[in-house]
Amino acid sequence: MKVGFYGHVRQYHNLKKEIDANIQAVLESGEYVMGPMLKRFEGELAKYAGTKHAIGVGNGTDALWLTFMALGIGPGDECITHTNTFFATAEAVWITGATCVFVDCDPRTKCIDPSKIEAAITPRTKAIIPVHLYGQCADMPAIRKIADKHHLLIVEDNAQAFGASGKGFKIGQLSDAACISFIIQKNLGAFGDGGAIITNRDDIDRQVRKLRNHGSEKRSCHSPGFNSRLDDLHAGILSAKLKAIDAGNDVRRQLAARYTAGLRNARHFTLPYAIPGYRHIYHLYVIETKKAGDRDILIKFLQDNGIDAKCHYPIAIHQQAGYPWGKGARIVGPMTNAEWNAATCVSLPMYPELTAEEADYVVAKVLEWDARA
Repeated sequence: MKVGFYGHVRQYHNLKKEIDANIQAVLESGEYVMGPMLKRFEGELAKYAGTKHAIGVGNGTDALWLTFMALGIGPGDECITHTNTFFATAEAVWITGATCVFVDCDPRTKCIDPSKIEAAITPRTKAIIPVHLYGQCADMPAIRKIADKHHLLIVEDNAQAFGASGKGFKIGQLSDAACISFIIQKNLGAFGDGGAIITNRDDIDRQVRKLRNHGSEKRSCHSPGFNSRLDDLHAGILSAKLKAIDAGNDVRRQLAARYTAGLRNARHFTLPYAIPGYRHIYHLYVIETKKAGDRDILIKFLQDNGIDAKCHYPIAIHQQAGYPWGKGARIVGPMTNAEWNAATCVSLPMYPELTAEEADYVVAKVLEWDARA
């Protein structure tokens, strides 16, 4: 059996009628950039998120640094985040000229550990950037409490947890803004790149809308800005997919439960943890081998058996080439959990179109490796 890591083509076939209809509507409109489909999708996205505003931009990385710029974050400022995530989180801080300050992740959730944040705060600290890793919402009430105490901004990196939520709150409701990636691999993905910012702040909404469009609020009137707009074709694709996102995330949760039930007695790795009362939507289903050297062995074994297992992310940000990238960065405390996560993580295939038979085959092969290890 062959089990792919992504279900993009299967998803398109399932939603073909809705997606094709929206694409056709955009093509027939003749308005492909900053047109009515983008406006429609932004309204749908804000309603879904429970926020006042949603602004479509070119990609998830742009969503981050445009938000930072709208908030006035720049040289001399520090932003606290964690290091076991995709490079774009730190890269966006670097783009603005601000300084990344890294703290360790929680050993269970892999999201930022709130208990480590206060030790990293200095007079130059401007913001906390929690990443909702693998589909698990971070402990936002604890982070919000710290931010309020120290008068800090919060910008959520929600590239991996669209549709996740905490106990009594949605992502984006306890922060100044949350930034979303719509690259095809995401739970809500376009047929290429795309991103958005959701926020309840009018000033962020207005400033990002200017920055994404050459500093312009009306035609031919400009101030310094950039070109980062979500095009209407992708907005139409995302609008069609948004209607199916909760059902798709429900299937991910069911598949995760199937994996967990099948693998719970394995000896040589640990399984994902979900905070009680939170809605984990399993953008990735990540296990950790109990020995760092076993990670690559397990991945090769699975790939040799037709299972396209992957690794997210094998090199922590502070261990990347060229760190600290010439503009400074700080590490506060040991990165024990983040470095262990990077050295041992294995992502199993996870998407709503994955069949029960395929999931069971993955479980069987992981258990076969576990029995031999």
